[in-house]
Amino acid sequence: MDSWIDTVVDAQLLGSVFVTLFVIMDPPGTVPIFLALTSSMTGRQRVRAARQAVAVAFAVIIAFAVFGRALLDYLHISLPALQGAGGLLLLLVALELLTGKDEAPASAEGVNVALVPLGTPLLAGPGAIVATMVFVQSANQSRHHPAAYVAIALGVLLVHVCLWLAMRFAGRIHRILGDGGTTLVTRIAGLLLSAIAVQLVADAVRAFVEQG
Repeated sequence: MDSWIDTVVDAQLLGSVFVTLFVIMDPPGTVPIFLALTSSMTGRQRVRAARQAVAVAFAVIIAFAVFGRALLDYLHISLPALQGAGGLLLLLVALELLTGKDEAPASAEGVNVALVPLGTPLLAGPGAIVATMVFVQSANQSRHHPAAYVAIALGVLLVHVCLWLAMRFAGRIHRILGDGGTTLVTRIAGLLLSAIAVQLVADAVRAFVEQG
C-alpha cells in the first residue's frame, strides 16, 4: 500500500511543499492585510475579492512553476532580482497602509485590489514563487518525476485552500473589530508588511553580494 501511494505522490515532498509555502504565504497573517485593503467593501464584495485573489495567486504560482525558469533565463533576470522587485512593490503597499491612502480607492477598485496587490505580490510573492521554482527544479532531478509533480501541485493547492478559508471568514473578524479596530489593524499590518518588504530587499542584496 505504501509503495503504491509513493508511486502516485511523493508524501515527503508534499509535506515539505505545504509547510514551506504555508509559512511563506502565511494564511493567518493575510487576514489583517486583507481586511485593511477591503475595509470599504461590502461582505459580498469581500468574498468575491478573496476568491479572485486566491485564483490569481494560484495561477501565478503555477505559471512560474511551469515557465518561470525559462522566462527568467530568457530575460536574463536572476532570482534575487525578482525577490528585490517584489520587496519594493510590497514596500509601496505597506506605505499606503501606514498612511491610510488605500482606504479611498479600495471601494472603487475592488477588483483591482483583488488582482494587485492581493493576488500578487501579497499572496503570490517572490518568496512563494522562488520556493515553488526550487521545488520544481528538484523534481526535475528526481527519479520519480510524476509523483514529485503531483506532490508539488497538491501542496500548492492545499495552501491556497487555506488562504481562501482565512480570507473567506475575514468578514466576521471585521464585524468583531469594528471600524476603529480595523483601522488599528491596518496600521499594524502596514508596519509588519514594511518589515517583510525590507527583509526581502535585504535578502536580495545579500544574494547579489554573494554572487559577486
